[in-house]
Amino acid sequence: MNPLVISPEQFHDIVLEIAELSTDYLRRLDAMPAFPNVTGQQTQEIFSGPVPEEGLGPEALDALQHVLAFSRPPSPRFYGYVLGSGEPVAAAADLLASILNQNGTAWRSGPAAITIERTVVNWIATAIGCKGFTGSLTGGGSSANTMGLAMAREAKLPANDDGAQPGIVYASSEVHMSTGKAVALLGLGRNNLRLIPVNSRFQMDLDALKKAVGEDRRAGNKAVAIVGSGGTTNTGAIDDLVGIAQVAHEHDLWFHIDGAYGVLAALAAPEKFRGIELADSLSLDPHKWLYQPLDCGLLLYCDAEIARKTFAYSGDYTKSLQTDPVEAYSFFEESQELSRRFRALKVWLSIRYHGLEAFRKSIQRDLDHAQLLAELIRQDSRLELLAPVPLSAVCWRWREGDDAFNARLLKRVIQRGRVYISNATINGRFALRACFVNHRTTEADVRAVVEETIAAAGEVS
Repeated sequence: MNPLVISPEQFHDIVLEIAELSTDYLRRLDAMPAFPNVTGQQTQEIFSGPVPEEGLGPEALDALQHVLAFSRPPSPRFYGYVLGSGEPVAAAADLLASILNQNGTAWRSGPAAITIERTVVNWIATAIGCKGFTGSLTGGGSSANTMGLAMAREAKLPANDDGAQPGIVYASSEVHMSTGKAVALLGLGRNNLRLIPVNSRFQMDLDALKKAVGEDRRAGNKAVAIVGSGGTTNTGAIDDLVGIAQVAHEHDLWFHIDGAYGVLAALAAPEKFRGIELADSLSLDPHKWLYQPLDCGLLLYCDAEIARKTFAYSGDYTKSLQTDPVEAYSFFEESQELSRRFRALKVWLSIRYHGLEAFRKSIQRDLDHAQLLAELIRQDSRLELLAPVPLSAVCWRWREGDDAFNARLLKRVIQRGRVYISNATINGRFALRACFVNHRTTEADVRAVVEETIAAAGEVS
C-alpha cells in the first residue's frame, strides 16, 4: 500500500481532533489577546528545524496547539488593516473543498465547482447593483486589479501580440499599492501612473483629473484607464464614481474601480456607491466584507469578450470538445489562472446558511461601529479625528503628541493586548487607525479602542 494512504477511520480521527481544537478555540476567542505575546525567535525555535524523514503519525497533530497559540486570533477587537473575520460556516466548507480537490478551471474538471462559482459571481454582482456583470473569484484584490488593468490595456493599447507600450493610468494619490504594481507588471510603466490629488474628503479631485487627462492628450501620450477607489485603505474614501465615469467615457478610457475594501458595503449602503454600474471592471474582496476566510477576491466586468481577448491562450490539451454552453465553459479563457481552487464553495454555503440579509445587517453594524468610534474620539479633547468616516476606517491621534509619540502610543496599545489597531499617514501626519470588518465586534469592543488609547498614553513617555 502507498505509505501516504490513510484509512477513512484515521481521517475521521484527524478531522475530529482538528474540529475539537477549532471549536475550543472559537469558544475562548473573546478572552484571547488581540495579538499573541510572541517573538520571532520563539516562532523560529518552535516551527523551524529539520524535516522529519519518518512520519510522526497522530503525534504530528500535537504541534497544532503551538500554531493556535502563536497565531493572530480573529478577535472581535482586531481592527488592523482591512482583514475580515473568517466566518466559521465558510471555514468548514473550505475543508470539504480541499477534500474534493477540484480544479476550478473548466466545467469538465469540476462541474459543481464551476457552476457554483458562476452562481456566486452572479449573486454578488446583482446584490451590489451590477446585474449582468460576470467575472471570477481570485486570490484577492491585488490579482483582481491586475487582471482588470490587463483588460484595460488590451482594450485600449493591445499588447498580447507585439508587446506592451507605455500607457497612462490615472488614479488618486490615495490609491492602493496594487495599482502601482499592476502598471509595472503589465509593462505600462510605473512612471506612467498619474497620481491625482484628492480633496478634503480624500476623494480624487475631478478638476485635477480632467486637467491631467487634457495635458496628456495634448502631449500625444497614450492613456489607458482611470482607476476609481470604492473605499481607500487609509480612510475609506469613495471617489465620485459618476464623475470619473463621465471623464472616462468622454476620453474613451477604461474605467476600473478598486473596490477591494469597500464595494461590498453596497449591500447595506448602496447610496454610497452611485455609478458603480458604470465601471468596465471592478475588484472586491469577499474575504473582507463578506467575512470569508482567506483567500477570496473577485473581479467583475461587463464585457466577457474583452476578458477572453485578454486571457484566452490555450494548447490543444486544454481545448474543450463540448458544445453545450454550460459544459464547454472555461474560467481559464477569462482569467490569468489555470489551476484554481474551489473558492466559491465557502461563499455559497455561507450565504445559503445565513442568508444575504444577515450579511447586510452585519455590514451595517460595522458602519455603525465606525461612527460610534468617531463620535467617542470627537467627545474626548485629548484625541483628534484626522479624516471623515464614510465607511468603517477611523483615523485619529493623541492631540498633544508628535508623530514619534503617536508611533510609540500605537506600539503600546498593541502590547497591552486588548485591542489591535494599525497606522496610516493622513496629510503627512502619523495616525492611529481602526477598521471595522468583523462580524464578532460589539459596542463594548468599540469603546475599548478609546479606553486603550487613553490608558496606553499614560504609559508612554
